[in-house]
Amino acid sequence: MNPRTKARRRALEVLHQADVAECAIDEALATAGAVPEFAREILRGIGDNRAEIDATIRRFAERWELERMPVVDRNLLRIGIYEILYRADVPIGATINDVVDLAKLLSTPDSGRFVNGMLGRIAREHERA
Repeated sequence: MNPRTKARRRALEVLHQADVAECAIDEALATAGAVPEFAREILRGIGDNRAEIDATIRRFAERWELERMPVVDRNLLRIGIYEILYRADVPIGATINDVVDLAKLLSTPDSGRFVNGMLGRIAREHERA
């Protein structure tokens, strides 16, 4: 697993902890132990832009409410959307591939397809803008 993939997975773990504990990302990060710098950047970026990221999920999620999505899917979408919208230095294809692979590995049987479809539509709109 490459370093960015490991960092995305670690960021997912911290986001999951924050969701389950119903605490701020900073609080979860403070108790998370070792977290690679790239994961910290992702977590800070999501924390700083959470309202816009969640609004993007709501806008593109067909027949899904954000709060009813599996926790892993919701947080993987946050990671992917953050990187697509705010990290021009990270190739969009690499982000989507890693996030989809994590969804397939860590979530439901349909999660990879769901996350891929969402991030693909968001990336296409972002590239047109």
